[in-house]
Amino acid sequence: MSDEIQQFLKYLRAERGASPHTLRAYRRDLERLADDLAEQGTGLVEARLGQIRSHLARLARRAPAPSTTRRRLAAYRTFYRWALREGLLEASPAERLASPKSTHRVPRFLDLPEVLDMVEQPIQEGWLQLRNRALLELAYGAGLRVSELAALDRADIDLRERLVDVKSGKGRKQRLVPFGPPAAEVLSSWMEASCSGQKALFLNYRGERLSVRSMHRIVRESGVKNGISDVHPHALRHTCATHMLAGGADLRAIQEQLGHASLSTTQRYAHVSAQQLVDVYRASHPRASSIETASDVTKAVLPEQEEREDEVDS
Repeated sequence: MSDEIQQFLKYLRAERGASPHTLRAYRRDLERLADDLAEQGTGLVEARLGQIRSHLARLARRAPAPSTTRRRLAAYRTFYRWALREGLLEASPAERLASPKSTHRVPRFLDLPEVLDMVEQPIQEGWLQLRNRALLELAYGAGLRVSELAALDRADIDLRERLVDVKSGKGRKQRLVPFGPPAAEVLSSWMEASCSGQKALFLNYRGERLSVRSMHRIVRESGVKNGISDVHPHALRHTCATHMLAGGADLRAIQEQLGHASLSTTQRYAHVSAQQLVDVYRASHPRASSIETASDVTKAVLPEQEEREDEVDS
């Protein structure tokens, strides 16, 4: 790995609070570009726009998803903006690169009976099943990212106020997130049953902090046990947001709950429950009589979603 990439990744980690997932993805993208440029006798800092376009064209032969291409472009643009600030070049060769059009994919979410079956009847038995119930209740009840769940300590849970102190949010942003009585009840039982001498909230069978990979497995297999295929932790986060919106929460409240930096990210959930927006709009807006469909009202009350190019996930 080149010195420029090493310094850039240190900058992302220290100053922008980039997640390990983002760091791994950006490192992989930049190293691949650097290898391609090296075969042409050029370094990253000396690259020209045409060379980067040719590199992307070669990668496009493998038909990557548009989201993958957007991530690569975000890595290149962010790197060259950093290099420009550091005085390593006079102009960024990546600013004129065009991004593929976003498909605005609707997030996956579960209906209420599905998510309740899954949360209340997870895989495994005994204290492991109790741990899994606590994990799923907090994932759904608080809408936390799986990385945030994995980083939680026992001290981060306030059972009396029913709040979780999330210190490891995206961009190292800290927030207090509420959860409901069912999550509080099962968390209390889990914390009483688990080893109180451990710092981590969720433990594996060896008494060590439960990994993100293991959490993915618990969610996926708990879904299969209850007849729900291809479910993942982010689906529980989407489900939390969707059910909050259906229950009357406004987008700003959901944005705070989920820790989104931009309201445009939160707006994706409005497309899932657009019929609720139709009902509210028709009941309250003086010009609602011309609105006939859910797609019409979504266009009427929501601004166009902005593309966030410098983040890998929401």
